[in-house]
Amino acid sequence: MKTMQQWHKLGFVFCILLLGSCNTELLPKPKAMLRLSYTEPTYQQWDSECAYRFEKSTEAKFKKVGNTQQCWYNLEYPKLRAAIYISYYSIQNNLDSLLIDAQNLTQEHVVKADEIIQEPYSNPEAKVYGMFYAVSGNAASQAQFYVTDSTRHFVSGSVYFKVRPNYDSILPAAQYLQNDVRHLMETIRWKE
Repeated sequence: MKTMQQWHKLGFVFCILLLGSCNTELLPKPKAMLRLSYTEPTYQQWDSECAYRFEKSTEAKFKKVGNTQQCWYNLEYPKLRAAIYISYYSIQNNLDSLLIDAQNLTQEHVVKADEIIQEPYSNPEAKVYGMFYAVSGNAASQAQFYVTDSTRHFVSGSVYFKVRPNYDSILPAAQYLQNDVRHLMETIRWKE
């Protein structure tokens, strides 16, 4: 049986070994951050059967929705699990109501949105005027837009993800799609 003095010596030796074995400072493990990277988008002209055309990302696939008389499309992004819903309307003395509907659709997201930034768009040479809405927060749609020539054509659209809107998680994809929507607005042309 060991004496008390022997136990103290063993404890002292153990403490020296324990303290001497660590040469580096102990630090807490840093939080890991998800890194999502997307390829630089490439665009190609898409000529619809409707009264407009524009450049779309090569990552996107078109899906016709609605009946054949309507020019409604979903621009699907399978890798992002998202879509841009695009609707076309012919203006027939109803521009005011189309504008109000587009603005109201955006305002429906105010409840969940942290912020909605409005970016007016104007291209007088191409007769394209509109508004882009960047939505931040856990809203269902991260971007809304409309463009019009103010006399005959009106196109509106919304970005939706096929996942629950957790803004921190979808932010890189939302920014990617917001840039695609801006490109769509800048390249849309009316067929005369």
